Amino acid sequence: MGGETILVVDDEPKIVKTVRAYLENAGFRVVTAEDGQMALTIYRHEKPALVILDLGLPGIDGLDVARTLHRDSNVPLIMLTARVDETDRLIGLELGADDYVTKPFSPRELVARVRAVLRRAGAEREQAPPPIVVGDVHIDLERRHITVDKQPLDLTATEFDLLVVLARHPGRVFTRLELLDRVQGYAFEGYERTVDAHVKNLRQKLEPDPKRPRYLLTVYGVGYKFSEP
Repeated sequence: MGGETILVVDDEPKIVKTVRAYLENAGFRVVTAEDGQMALTIYRHEKPALVILDLGLPGIDGLDVARTLHRDSNVPLIMLTARVDETDRLIGLELGADDYVTKPFSPRELVARVRAVLRRAGAEREQAPPPIVVGDVHIDLERRHITVDKQPLDLTATEFDLLVVLARHPGRVFTRLELLDRVQGYAFEGYERTVDAHVKNLRQKLEPDPKRPRYLLTVYGVGYKFSEP
């Protein structure tokens, strides 16, 4: 991994300068934007491998930028926010964000998260693994392609990886922290609600009736499991 272009969107020059320095030191190419409209313009021109997006932007709000980006693409997205309201962070995750970092933050941790998200989204595999088939769910790991009853699903990188972890072990119950660790490569207490947001997204795309799920089942007080065929 190295040389990928990262788009950093934030209206605070000091944060942009710091994030740029750490990312460039880690080998990434960095482009920046200070507002939502500029971010969308630069994204269409540069096609970055990942976007770091501040929620509190002038003009077009960060959440609206996220909606637009994931309406047109599956680009990995890390939310950068000073907002303490958990609802805002969960809305960001429900819009398809792969991770979020709350200000103030450690630039080294942000670089580690960028690497983890890119690794999940685009890791090359030396050998083509066999597909995962559970009932009418078919997961092509090499192509990162999922169909349900022969209908393709459009998932973010994190949603895909979360579904793979669960579908590989039908009937096995995973705690939220276990899922965080397997999908993101790290798990911190207090981040468990992010799993709930991603599961909600998956159910909207995967389930015939998200309110009465067939595949992604909640095990109350514990976590989640994939239904057995």
